[in-house]
Amino acid sequence: MPIGLDSFGSMPTSANFSNMSGRIENLAASIRPQLPDAFGAPPNQQPFGMYPQGQGGQPGAPSYNPGYPASNPGFSASGPTPGYPSGPTPGYPSGPAPGFASGPTPGFASGPTPSYPSGQTPSYPSGQTPGYGTSPSQGYPSNPSSVAAPVKPVNRGTVREASGFDALRDAETLRKAMKGFGTNEQAIIDVVAHRSNKQRQQIVLSFKTAYGKDLIKELKSELSGNFEKAVLALLKPSVLYDATELKDAIKGAGTDEQCLIEILASRSNAEIHAINSAYKAEFKKTLEQDIKSDTSGHFERLLVSLVQGNRDETQNVDITLVKKDAQDLYNAGEGRMGTDESKFNAILCARNRAHLKAVFEEYRQVCKYDIEKTISREMSGNLERGMLAVVKCLRNTPAFYAERLYKSMKGLGTDDKTLIRIMVSRCEVDMLDIRAEFKKMYGQSLYSFIAGDTSGDYRKLLLQLCGSND
Repeated sequence: MPIGLDSFGSMPTSANFSNMSGRIENLAASIRPQLPDAFGAPPNQQPFGMYPQGQGGQPGAPSYNPGYPASNPGFSASGPTPGYPSGPTPGYPSGPAPGFASGPTPGFASGPTPSYPSGQTPSYPSGQTPGYGTSPSQGYPSNPSSVAAPVKPVNRGTVREASGFDALRDAETLRKAMKGFGTNEQAIIDVVAHRSNKQRQQIVLSFKTAYGKDLIKELKSELSGNFEKAVLALLKPSVLYDATELKDAIKGAGTDEQCLIEILASRSNAEIHAINSAYKAEFKKTLEQDIKSDTSGHFERLLVSLVQGNRDETQNVDITLVKKDAQDLYNAGEGRMGTDESKFNAILCARNRAHLKAVFEEYRQVCKYDIEKTISREMSGNLERGMLAVVKCLRNTPAFYAERLYKSMKGLGTDDKTLIRIMVSRCEVDMLDIRAEFKKMYGQSLYSFIAGDTSGDYRKLLLQLCGSND
């Protein structure tokens, strides 16, 4: 409808202007836009200035939820309320409402909603959900395709940290044991056999600090024989002791291949990396270089593979890959003329423990022989011993050490170097399990076996490291 001045110009001169106001009102009503029910409020919504409704309130408003600590009831913790623009309400000045003081409402404490403490929700432990990687979603692994590395096992050693430890007091005890005529060997045993390796390192430092002398040199001048060797082994840092044993196994005319195999087949990736670093720092050459210069052939390749410290340490077991590996091992040995040693090396040095245990079980279904029997049939010499050590450590490390201890003491003579190395290196790790396996395998306690094969203070020290008679 035209509403310009031309409309008025076309009116008849006889128009009745007394009715004009009514006509204008009717005209305005026909073209008036639909205005909100209240100034500044969207249609069919809560008018501004009112409190939000509870359950069953206006559409788009969240229901009252008291379960979120440190937040305003009924509203999400962050972001504007859906359906409302952010910022101040149009037409209203920002800041507190006129006539009302800023700050918390009188009678109500500021901070989180009363009865809901801030921070961690009660009854739920903080930190990562057990068995799952860190991620924003609780209860779901961060990477569903992989499983986290196993938790570090509980200490199963017989030697643990001494409570009420005082390094300076122990240093004084050792000084008194060596002072004057003769040596109090029992006092030395009581200290070194009942302190952790970490505590023993503190004693060495405190001795030099207090007396200006090197404890190792002092003990060397006072002790002798296998007792001296065992005491000095206990006073070396664990990683340096392993590195030194490996160096001793390589240097000289012959090579102690059994020592190389024992250490490299039984240590974790982290331990092997630490040994490599200590070896390089102490002897100015890498362990791998010395292994290559002193070994050869497939045995060298086996040791070089182990010294990388790169075995998969997850718990993943892929059944398809298990079957393939078992078949590949059969095809590389029993299923062909000759032996493909490289295939054995690739599988046994790279796969994780859980996977290989499954492979060994699957191998029984593929071949009439156990995997250890196959290795003995297909290989010989150091390579055979090395591969068998890898398999035995993967299957049951304490049983592997129980067998090594038994062989070091059975028959005429004692392999004291092996005996000392295992007792010293495992007394803080899994000696309790080694004792149990020894009793199960040989029907005699490790304690009684040591007692019958050693003597003097040397025997006393080893028996303290063993713990007790089973």
